[in-house]
Amino acid sequence: MDRNRLLLAFVLMLMVAIAPSLLWPPKKPLPGRTVGQSDSLRRADSTTVRQAPETPVPSNRPTVQPSNDTGRIVSVTSPLYRLGFSTRGGLLRSAELLQYESFAPGDSARPVQLVPKGDAFLRHRLVLSSGDTVSLDDWDFQPSPDAPGLVVRAGQAATPLRFDAERRGSHVTLEYSFVPDEYRFEVHGSVTGLGSGGAVLLIDLASGLRSVERDSLDDYRHYSVVTKASKTERTDFSSIRPDQRALLNGPFEWVGVKSKYFLTAALALEEGQPTFGGAIAIGGPRNGKAASRATILITMPVPAAGTFRYSVYAGPLDYRQLGRMGHGLDDANPYGGIFRPIVRPVSVFVTSILLWMHGQLHLAYGWALILFGIVIRLVLWPLNQKAMESGIRMQAVAPLLKETQEKYKNDPERLQREMLRIYKDHKVNPFGGCLPMLLPWPVLLALFFVFANTIVFRGVPFLWLPDLSRPDPFRIIPILLGLSMFGLSKVGQIGVPPNPQTKMMVYFMPIFMTVLFLNFASGLNLYYAAQNIFSIPQQYLIAKRRLREAPVAGVRPTPVKT
Repeated sequence: MDRNRLLLAFVLMLMVAIAPSLLWPPKKPLPGRTVGQSDSLRRADSTTVRQAPETPVPSNRPTVQPSNDTGRIVSVTSPLYRLGFSTRGGLLRSAELLQYESFAPGDSARPVQLVPKGDAFLRHRLVLSSGDTVSLDDWDFQPSPDAPGLVVRAGQAATPLRFDAERRGSHVTLEYSFVPDEYRFEVHGSVTGLGSGGAVLLIDLASGLRSVERDSLDDYRHYSVVTKASKTERTDFSSIRPDQRALLNGPFEWVGVKSKYFLTAALALEEGQPTFGGAIAIGGPRNGKAASRATILITMPVPAAGTFRYSVYAGPLDYRQLGRMGHGLDDANPYGGIFRPIVRPVSVFVTSILLWMHGQLHLAYGWALILFGIVIRLVLWPLNQKAMESGIRMQAVAPLLKETQEKYKNDPERLQREMLRIYKDHKVNPFGGCLPMLLPWPVLLALFFVFANTIVFRGVPFLWLPDLSRPDPFRIIPILLGLSMFGLSKVGQIGVPPNPQTKMMVYFMPIFMTVLFLNFASGLNLYYAAQNIFSIPQQYLIAKRRLREAPVAGVRPTPVKT
């Protein structure tokens, strides 16, 4: 099998995997289309689901600020985050991730802020058995402890922040409990005096996260609502038209709203069973083709006792952090398209190795990528040697194969038998050279999705590269990649009989791959270039051996008697 043809085939597979997500947005659903309807969804949608009301602009900083509209903000600070809760409605008005830097223009290296300006997360509304809707947005809550802020220290037990409010004989309690070393907190609610019978709680989780990336349009392409029932499913914001409602049928273990690298999710389990009845997504206004907003409402049945509870994750899309939450939340960023069954396990394996190299060997991620590429080639060295030997034997029997094909060209069945006999007698495997070329490609494909979706490499510099997850601004690495491919192909043709098609591919493939990889993550280019450069000496040794054995290869083997 021709090496260049196989390489071209896998390049085309790579393009098939990634081009649709880059060039064509997901198809929009038909008008009025819904995805299932549970009783709680139908009840909520028919009575109260409307576009979220206008919200006054809050402060971006979680400090105590008296206001007739937003109340005052009580900040909760841990080593990982700084959250700002409003006494008006008990809403989450700000969520800063202290260990992640915002790259949005004008942020000047501030921490990542998940809540868009003028927005709020975790709005609560109750649909009563009578059909009335009670919104807690305008309820004035009294915080406990009544202090400007709360500090959650590492090593201490979960720290609660309680909000209480009364109105016309009704009492509502919202208690948030914070874990210092995780990006999560618990929500416990209690409602009394709002009538007998159960109710449906509507949780306005988020209408989209604030973009904190240099390329906001690329960030918006990843905006979606992710749900987990029996499996993880994603609904892109771009697939929901403005003001269109999509009803997502539960029950769900969790519901999340994600950007490219960050996630806000609510998880609800009661005695091991999911308690979110479903979700409602309402398309928001758009700026051109970019869909950056969609109101996401979660429905949750509230028993007659009037209590409810769920957990909230507000942090990075880091599978290590998400894995601590359990219930498959580490799959909140499904990627890979049709190759997902292969890409996901390989990407987790590769990422784990790179993290180990970084943590245990104290290597910068750039050097870890280079070393990883070299290790892959070292592991494949014996297989490449066998492929070389198979290629030499194939070259030796080529004249006999050609003669046999001419002799039995009108008898396909006899031709097949004779060719199999030649392969057996001369110990030739026509596919012996394919496996070494096949094995690196799942890793390369997985790394493409890793760099496009994994927060580990976000903002990580290396040498002149400002960010391994973004393209090389000077295009040095893609050009080096193309030159290394050309050198590898040129050396690989030493001692090989001339072939016009192969000669053309020697020049075409490096140019094609350079253009293809120009806008890929610089870390991916770095890994692939390191592999190619390290492969050149081995390819040279193989070529030298091919030249030494060329006289043998040129001797016409004894034809098989018929």
